[in-house]
Amino acid sequence: MNKLTRKLGRLFTAVAFAEAGEHDMAREILREEERPRKIDRISPTVRPRKELRAPGIKR
Repeated sequence: MNKLTRKLGRLFTAVAFAEAGEHDMAREILREEERPRKIDRISPTVRPRKELRAPGIKR
């Protein structure tokens, strides 16, 4: 929902600038939305989980 709110906010802002005659600024505001985001979801310091079983208990 938060993503939708931000998108609508940018859209309405761009519309307001376009109505005021600032077409270039409106285009730039809309272009900000189209930029691909680089997200590195894999951490380089991934460590195996610790074993949380009680000592001596086997599965």
